[in-house]
Amino acid sequence: MEGERHKEFMRLALNEARKSPPKPSNFCVGACLVAPRESQALLVTGYTLECPGNTHAEQCCFIKLAQQYCCAEEDLGKHLVEPTVLYTTMEPCIKRSHPHTPCVDRILQLKTRDGRQAISAVYIGVSEPEKFVGANDGQQRLLDAGIAVEHVPGFEDEILRVATAGHS
Repeated sequence: MEGERHKEFMRLALNEARKSPPKPSNFCVGACLVAPRESQALLVTGYTLECPGNTHAEQCCFIKLAQQYCCAEEDLGKHLVEPTVLYTTMEPCIKRSHPHTPCVDRILQLKTRDGRQAISAVYIGVSEPEKFVGANDGQQRLLDAGIAVEHVPGFEDEILRVATAGHS
């Protein structure tokens, strides 16, 4: 996908982040899953706390798409025809409070029917600020698993303003 298309999907993810209810204990993050290649079809969007519970944007995307396919979230990758691309305003988390699975682990657990990674690339707007978990090695974990990680520049200030709404 060309640079302008990446910006379009990051803009969409940022608009999703704006829907997230501000809380001092969460970042307001938006995400979307896109079918790559020629179709570049938007599969689903999500934002922090959209679904019941203390849900993250990426998690909400997976929950909603699994509901569309009438499958469990962990089986979602088997229903994706081609590797999917994730756009998220902030890099996926590596730590969550029990019993929540970190978003990086959720991404890594999604496998196609033939065992490949169901998510082929993750496009991020900003790295996770160190406020809650400290340094985040999630990008490296994704890269080590063969998942491309790329930064979509030009949205950093707005993403951080939206993400930290509700923080003191």
